[in-house]
Amino acid sequence: MAKGFGMPGMGGNMQQMMLKAQRMQQEIQRVQEEVGNSELEYSAGGGAVKVTIYGRKELKAIEIQPDCVDPDDVEMLQDLIIAAVNGAIALADETMEKEMHKVTGGMNLPF
Repeated sequence: MAKGFGMPGMGGNMQQMMLKAQRMQQEIQRVQEEVGNSELEYSAGGGAVKVTIYGRKELKAIEIQPDCVDPDDVEMLQDLIIAAVNGAIALADETMEKEMHKVTGGMNLPF
């Protein structure tokens, strides 16, 4: 009686739920690794600054178009870099959220 908490037939359902949870956990780990290793690009200033990051939010590259480098307006270039990096990070968050939603069926789980 103890394995089914006193309710006949409960043990099989609990076992199935545990297997489903385990498979979901494995799928979540797979998606986190896949998205984490993917490369995402984001540009600012009409392509003046392009940032490439990995989905795990690690910066890979920054490309700056030479014509946007103005020694008299370094602040604008700094702003474009910040905008591109922040946009890329937001894109990584959005991509991870979208892929996790597919795995969890919309359940709001902490990852």
